[in-house]
Amino acid sequence: MRFPRLLATMIAAVIAAVTATVIVPSVLAASAVPATAAAAASYTVWHWNAAGNTLNHGSTGNGMVRAAVSSIVARGANLVSFNELCAGQYQALVSGLRDAGWPADRDNFARFAATYPATAGGPCGGGEYGNAIFSRQPLGAAERVTLPDDGKTEQRKMLCAPLQARPHLRFCSTHTTYVDAYRAAQLNAVLAKLEAYHAAGDTVVVAGDFNLTPDAARLNGYYSPTVNTANNRGNTGEYHELDDADPGNCPGYGELTVSTPDGKGPCGSGTKLDLIFAREDRIVGAYSADSLAPPATCTGNPGDLCSDHRVVVGTVTLS
Repeated sequence: MRFPRLLATMIAAVIAAVTATVIVPSVLAASAVPATAAAAASYTVWHWNAAGNTLNHGSTGNGMVRAAVSSIVARGANLVSFNELCAGQYQALVSGLRDAGWPADRDNFARFAATYPATAGGPCGGGEYGNAIFSRQPLGAAERVTLPDDGKTEQRKMLCAPLQARPHLRFCSTHTTYVDAYRAAQLNAVLAKLEAYHAAGDTVVVAGDFNLTPDAARLNGYYSPTVNTANNRGNTGEYHELDDADPGNCPGYGELTVSTPDGKGPCGSGTKLDLIFAREDRIVGAYSADSLAPPATCTGNPGDLCSDHRVVVGTVTLS
């Protein structure tokens, strides 16, 4: 009979319609729920231009490596950056930090980027020379970004790696050129990479010798407009340098990072070239940094100083 068959067809259609109205909205609702933000965590960032070749001539036994390991451990550093490091010194630091029990994973806490290749007659007794990063917690795969050429044999680079357990937290080290005609190109390249990471959802900390002082106009695109003091104005960027909010040390500029006071800078307190930046919208609460007098335990160096730069240590909480 046609009536029972027609009734069955109508019932099936109603069930299908009801099912659709139940399932589709539930799928849409699930996709509309925003992702929960990762919990904030605090980090102590330690950076040093170690003058591994210029003053230490590639030595691993003159006291520079020992002083660095001691400071890293004593300061409770989580993330560590080096500029001007010889490959042999990098390996000595790996061994020294292992022996000190600093890394959580003895085999996955260090990365190196050569900026000057191993070359007879080159720096470091002919060995590689460059930047390094170390992390107390295991690191993910490193990215080594070559910066625009500045006409020198050394190829300046930006070295970055994420934390393995927090892959959207990246730590970078860079050392930009002192050649004035190429400063802007390299600074722009570093900033573009930072912003590309940010666009991908990453939180980034970058440390390095930028070969410019905080009040330089070329860094206006880094510093946030909220950094607006007599010592650092005209800013248009999205970042804070971890020493830019110290009311007792040249606000907006910070402490000197060269080894000895030279009377330069807007406050006459000395030249600051070594900087640690984090993006304003990822910083939670207060942040700070200090520069430490360079160790004077490297016998044979001028004044026994282990570097012509000071160590910079910063603390920041990041989302």
